Amino acid sequence: MDKGELIGAALRTRKGVKPVYVSIGHKVDLESAIHWVLACCRGYRLPEPIRLAHLAAAGRLE
Repeated sequence: MDKGELIGAALRTRKGVKPVYVSIGHKVDLESAIHWVLACCRGYRLPEPIRLAHLAAAGRLE
């Protein structure tokens, strides 16, 4: 919450995993942000673009 406005949420993308923190952005409301995060989580905890960037940075992207 910021000055009474809901600006973020802790979102569990799967059962039994730690939450991912989602927040509003430029021209994106919280509901849309949550929708897109869930749409990009292809069976993993993290959204696919973030997961692939993490793997690439670690040199483990095949």
